[in-house]
Amino acid sequence: MKKLLFAGFCLLAMAACRQDKPKADLEAAQQRDSLTQVIAQKDTEINDLMSTVNEIEEGFREINEAENRLSLAKQGEGSNREQRIRENMQFIQSAMKQNRELIAKLQRQLREGSIKGEQLQRTIDNLTKQMEEKDQQLQQLREELDAKDIHIMDLDEKIANLNTNVSTLTAEGQQKTNTINSQDKQIHSAWYVFGTKDELKEQRILDGGEVLRANFNRDYFTKIDIRVTKEIKLYSRSAKMLTSHPASSYTLQRDANKQYVLRITNPQVFWSTSKYLVILVK
Repeated sequence: MKKLLFAGFCLLAMAACRQDKPKADLEAAQQRDSLTQVIAQKDTEINDLMSTVNEIEEGFREINEAENRLSLAKQGEGSNREQRIRENMQFIQSAMKQNRELIAKLQRQLREGSIKGEQLQRTIDNLTKQMEEKDQQLQQLREELDAKDIHIMDLDEKIANLNTNVSTLTAEGQQKTNTINSQDKQIHSAWYVFGTKDELKEQRILDGGEVLRANFNRDYFTKIDIRVTKEIKLYSRSAKMLTSHPASSYTLQRDANKQYVLRITNPQVFWSTSKYLVILVK
């Protein structure tokens, strides 16, 4: 009889394992799919960034070739000399305008995309520096042509307008960047406080048995970036959460001194119910 019971338990255990395995396989497959999507998105962003960088570098190459042609035209003679100078100047100006727009596009891609990195920022800074150097070279070239009474009057207004537009775009871009950074900080900001019952009552954080009623002292809270702060030491052997946060998103454990430490394992879920955290300690 005992052997039959034992065999029955074994069969039930094997059946449970067979049921758990498909579930585990499904979860693993979902995780792989999610990871694959993230990688694909990153690859697309990297390809777009590199494509823009390549276009900018190609633009600089074409500008350099046009400068060489212009240099030969300046030294040459003939009735079409000024025409060749004019055509190459117009090409250089057009190519520089396109490169400015591409550099602005690259800055937007870096600002708005998920790909971040100092190396990419250095690349953009180097391209911007090259653009500034080309501007200086072009200005020197125009001064040389003016000295030789080779005037390109129809380009004067275009260059002035272009420089104004670039300055305006740069200022607007910086303003947008500051706004985005400010909004980003606000979105990822949260506030926490821990204290004894008397301390929380004194700041009206705990009032009449209720938490965070109107007119509580917000200055008593500590502001954090939820992407950075994921552990809060409470320095107490007694701790109780007074605000509501999903239990699956954090752990409340003792350290070596038997004092509680709050560890936030899933910040997005933890702060989804409230951006304020209140913990009662003794």
